[in-house]
Amino acid sequence: MSTIGDWNDAAKELNDIVASFDEGEVSVDDLFVKLERATAIIESLEARLEATKAKVEELAPRISRVASDE
Repeated sequence: MSTIGDWNDAAKELNDIVASFDEGEVSVDDLFVKLERATAIIESLEARLEATKAKVEELAPRISRVASDE
């Protein structure tokens, strides 16, 4: 399995996998591999969202203080 790229690349790859399922392009032999890759991408994107949410929650009070000082 290759590493997960940036957000846009990962989302595109996930969309491509889903499209291949929708179009019936997945052989039985490839099904597990694609499902495993899709799961890895989803888990990576969820982790990135959680990390971003934590950073925003950390920065929000600081931004509010700066904005109220102006």
